[in-house]
Amino acid sequence: MNAPMDDSEFQSLVTLHYENLYRFALSLSGREAEACDLTQQTFYRWAQRGFQLRDRSKAKTWLFTTLYREHLGSRRRDVRHPHVEIGSVEHELPRLEATTVNQMDGSAVMEALQQLEEAYRAPLTLFYLQQHSYLEIAGLLEIPIGTVMSRLSRGKAQLRSRLSTSENHENTPANVVTFPINKRRKAAHEQA
Repeated sequence: MNAPMDDSEFQSLVTLHYENLYRFALSLSGREAEACDLTQQTFYRWAQRGFQLRDRSKAKTWLFTTLYREHLGSRRRDVRHPHVEIGSVEHELPRLEATTVNQMDGSAVMEALQQLEEAYRAPLTLFYLQQHSYLEIAGLLEIPIGTVMSRLSRGKAQLRSRLSTSENHENTPANVVTFPINKRRKAAHEQA
């Protein structure tokens, strides 16, 4: 068992991983306040138990897995004690034209991502926004690599569907959102 980290090591760990953990938390929760809480709770857990990790090179994986578990725990609490949104105005929103869909910016894509089921949102976020490999995602989410690939495929399809309008479907390109694959991810994809 390792000795507890001193303050400078801990600060270095926070500096190195805070931004990526926060982005992952924000993509999971969709709310800045909750993302901050999840990130802080993750580092709190590290302060409590991180010294138990034998291989400190795996700290990043430990942090992401812990954050994901914290998020799942908060989701379970939300199911038991749901928050009710008052005044749904969905029927009052304007319909999107195909030209609008083609010109969407990142915030619109992030909003659509938040509407996906958790099972698809987490792998998409880890792969495309955090640039984790399939193998890393499988480890972080504790699921088989085949499930990761399946969820990525289905998640992209659901995301495309949410971004396209139903009445102009034939005028909307099949790939409304293209996800660039960098060389590292392409190599990991080909190996899988």
